[in-house]
Amino acid sequence: MKTTKTAKTLYVCQSCSASFLSWAGQCANCGEWNTLVETTQLKSTEGRVAAAPIDVINLAKIKASSSERKSCGLVEFDRVLGGGFVPGQVVLLAGEPGIGKSTLVTQVCKNMPSSNILYVCGEENPTQIKLRADRMGYKGDNFFAIQETEVEALEQLIYSNSENGQETKFDFLIIDSIQTLHTQGLLSATGSIAQIRESSQKLARLAKAASISVILIGHVTKDGEIAGPKVLEHIVDTILYMEGDTGHMYRVLRTTKNRFGAISEVGMFEMVEDGVREVTNPSELFITKEGSDKIGSCIAVAMEGFRPILYEVQALTTKTVFGYPKRTASGFNVNRLQVLLAVLEKRCNLPCYQYDVYVNIAGGFKVSDSASDLAVCLAVTSSVLNKPLKRDVALFGEVGLLGEIRKVPHAAKRAKEAKRLGYKTDETCTSVPECIKKFL
Repeated sequence: MKTTKTAKTLYVCQSCSASFLSWAGQCANCGEWNTLVETTQLKSTEGRVAAAPIDVINLAKIKASSSERKSCGLVEFDRVLGGGFVPGQVVLLAGEPGIGKSTLVTQVCKNMPSSNILYVCGEENPTQIKLRADRMGYKGDNFFAIQETEVEALEQLIYSNSENGQETKFDFLIIDSIQTLHTQGLLSATGSIAQIRESSQKLARLAKAASISVILIGHVTKDGEIAGPKVLEHIVDTILYMEGDTGHMYRVLRTTKNRFGAISEVGMFEMVEDGVREVTNPSELFITKEGSDKIGSCIAVAMEGFRPILYEVQALTTKTVFGYPKRTASGFNVNRLQVLLAVLEKRCNLPCYQYDVYVNIAGGFKVSDSASDLAVCLAVTSSVLNKPLKRDVALFGEVGLLGEIRKVPHAAKRAKEAKRLGYKTDETCTSVPECIKKFL
């Protein structure tokens, strides 16, 4: 039967990926201005054909177990995935430029010598990847690199290496990055929302049909959001976000979506000269026993996912030179700091209005756990009163506006981790003034 292709012009919103037949200054779907971009789409027209028979599968006859997962050789990476890769899983790995996404993926390839990996070089050439692999001590016997960025060519390559159309010699497909792919069905520019959406949908169907795990490396916008249409996040099975301060060597891998595991797990990594190293016990890296009795220092027990981690909260207070005191926080929410200072001033009679307050989370990490409130209050009080806290004390608790200490989740886990590292958490307080009298 003869098939013809006709070109159809649409205007696609670069913010929400909604399509319209005519151009407008404002998107009628999301309300953003000047976001409609002209896109030409090829549409196939053909006569009606008989549909293929549909296989109906009884769920009770399907056998699935956790043993089908494939470990990537990195315990921290397996943790955020929920135990390893699932056949047919599509993972979106996003992060700021230079944060270490390609290095982390190369480390995963190195730790899976028994798996054949197809790497699509959209932003680098194979020679550049070889330089990175040599730096990491990776020979690349299981690594196959191509520079083809057309999705249809990738599908043909993977299926041409299969015996019956369902099994492929490649176990993993890595796309670096999804913004460099394009499909023949669209005439829009590479990297546009329409191209990203169509390419990711075809790769998702390929992953399910060939039972091959796919890792898509994505960009982020200046606002810190994943670049591309929102539908991209709905298509993939797992979204991993790599974050960290480029001035420090530690990286945190967070899960924001996971169809095959929990979304509260985090993985900790350290950037070293020869690649990426796992941080299996991060608490010992972020605290120092020598600093536990210094003025303005307090140990906090925060939760990163289901993992308790001990951080050192540092506070510095100086007399205010100008009439308006300054509040600065690094790694801690400055608005929350303002609230805690108001509580200290009102409930504990601490003259915070006379001091400029600087709070820092040692190690360069951001802590959003409300259980760090008590440690921040004690660190600021220690600096104002110029008195150190008692030795070997780790604190956690949420501070209310009335000065009370509220309960926090996973208290038993926090106490167990602190005791394992030699800190005391067996005492309880009901208010911030009581805690100040007991530990200062």
